[in-house]
Amino acid sequence: MNLETYIPTPKLRKFVKSYTIIDCVEDRTNHVLPDSALVIAFRYRGKVNYINNNIQNELPSITISGIRKTDRHIKYTGGAANLLVVFKEAGAAAFFKEPLHELFQQTYSLDNFLNRSILAQLEEELSEAKNNMERVKLIETFLLSTLQGYNPDKLIFAALDKIHASKGVIRIKELADALCISNDAFEKRFRRVVGASPKQFSYIIRMKHVLQLLKHNHKFTDLALDSGYFDQSHFNKDFKSFTGQSPRAFLASPSFW
Repeated sequence: MNLETYIPTPKLRKFVKSYTIIDCVEDRTNHVLPDSALVIAFRYRGKVNYINNNIQNELPSITISGIRKTDRHIKYTGGAANLLVVFKEAGAAAFFKEPLHELFQQTYSLDNFLNRSILAQLEEELSEAKNNMERVKLIETFLLSTLQGYNPDKLIFAALDKIHASKGVIRIKELADALCISNDAFEKRFRRVVGASPKQFSYIIRMKHVLQLLKHNHKFTDLALDSGYFDQSHFNKDFKSFTGQSPRAFLASPSFW
C-alpha cells in the first residue's frame, strides 16, 4: 500500500487538514480508528469494501463519513485507489448546510448532499488524471466551488479548545456554563457544526489521548488513572469500544505500531 499526503492551499487550509492518497497494489484491509473530524473519500480506481460482522459491502465511489466513536475495517482490492479529504474539526461545516451530527457513525454517498452530475464529472476527471498532483488540484477546485458563505462559530471553537486542553475529561454542563450558554443551546450548536455531541466528541479526544499515553506507559492501571478513569473495567470497556481490542491485544497489534 502506497500512501501520499498533501497539504491544502492557503484558501482551504483552515478547513481541510490534509489530502491522503491510498494506492493499493494488492488486497489490503485497513483497521481504521475513530477520529475527530469528517472525511470525504473519492475512489477513482478499483473497489473498496466496508467490512461489518465479516460481511463485505462495496462502498460508493464518492462517500462522506461522519465522526465515529468505534473502529472499522476497510478492505481495498488490488489496484484500488482512494483520495481522502480529511477535514479539520468543524471544518466540514463550511461546505455543507446539513446538520453534521446526522452523519455521526455513518457513511453515505456524497450525491445525497451535492449535485450528482458534478460529482460524476469529477469522478471521471480523477480517473483520467495523469498523476496525484493533478488529482489534488481537481479536488481543490471542487472544494472551492462548494465552499459556502461561512462565518465560523467562535463559541464552538472556544469549546473545542477547552475540550482539547482537558484532554477530553470535562463536564459538558460546566463547559456550557463557562461559555455562558444554556446546555441545550450549546448541545444543538455543537452537534450541528462539529458533527457529534460534546460528550461524544470529548470521548474521542479522551481516547486519542489514551493512545498517546500508551506509547510511553504500558501499565494499564496507571494509564486509566492518567486518563481520568477511576474504574479499570470502565477503562477497558471504553478502550475496546474505541479500538476493537483490549489494551493488551491492541498493544501487540500492527495497528499500534
